[in-house]
Amino acid sequence: MSIDSIFVHKMWNDNELSKMVKGGVPFPMLSDAGGRVGKIFGIFDEDAGVETRGRFIIDPEGVVQGYEVLTPPVGRNISESFRQVQAFQHVRNSKGKEATPSGWKPGKLTLKPGPDLVGKVWEVWKTDMAFD
Repeated sequence: MSIDSIFVHKMWNDNELSKMVKGGVPFPMLSDAGGRVGKIFGIFDEDAGVETRGRFIIDPEGVVQGYEVLTPPVGRNISESFRQVQAFQHVRNSKGKEATPSGWKPGKLTLKPGPDLVGKVWEVWKTDMAFD
């Protein structure tokens, strides 16, 4: 979602994104003309009429689980965004019985929250994560 019009989104998808992602973006791009949603999330600069770049991960109940806000000159990492969504989904599906360590990817070891984990996170990190 951005303050750009649906027409700008179409041009962006047709002339740029479709060259980076086969078939273009696989989800709808929404227009926040006027910055109404951006204001709610604190990323719309009303005086300048622009938004900073924000990524918000919102669960099915509407609760913000994660976010990142970057100024326009700094690009985002879509792979990291997908990884984080997968991690939040995994934790949600486990009903909180599992946690994902830093850098976790699907299929990698998870953590079992509780007193027995204190001081032992490094063991999982050492055996399964170690800077993939």
